Amino acid sequence: MNLLFLCTGNSCRSILAEATFNHLAPPGMTAVSAGSHPTGFVHPKALALLEREGIDTTGLRSKSWDGLASSPDIVITVCGRAAGETCPAYLGPAVRAHWGVADPAHVTGTPAQIEAAFQEAYLILRRRIEAFFALPLARLAGRPAALKPHLDAIGLLGAGPTHAS
Repeated sequence: MNLLFLCTGNSCRSILAEATFNHLAPPGMTAVSAGSHPTGFVHPKALALLEREGIDTTGLRSKSWDGLASSPDIVITVCGRAAGETCPAYLGPAVRAHWGVADPAHVTGTPAQIEAAFQEAYLILRRRIEAFFALPLARLAGRPAALKPHLDAIGLLGAGPTHAS
């Protein structure tokens, strides 16, 4: 099972999701991330956070969905609708879900406030990824109509006033 975490810039949230998913994934499951308009760089605070969490950052890069090596089975958008962002629409035959998270790269304030925003985005994504792995995936594999409601429900985990999904 292959997942694609998708956002516009592919510099922060989708990168956090890709690395965290692959860190926690059982054999046979992998994730990639991409953007519809990639920034061309991974946010340094996202890389630093992953390293602090003991998650490998080797090979992480901001990339376009145009160059994906294979078609994903599941596409999860992570743009935060509360921030007024428009998530890109992936046009392949994958199961789609939205797990919106506010973009910590746009937070202003003290260094501590900015770090807290990155940590919060990471924790929301990690809880959602852990919930994904808790699903009866063997039973749901190959059944998109059965999987989709579960993915949608996971997208609501950790959603609050600043994290509308």
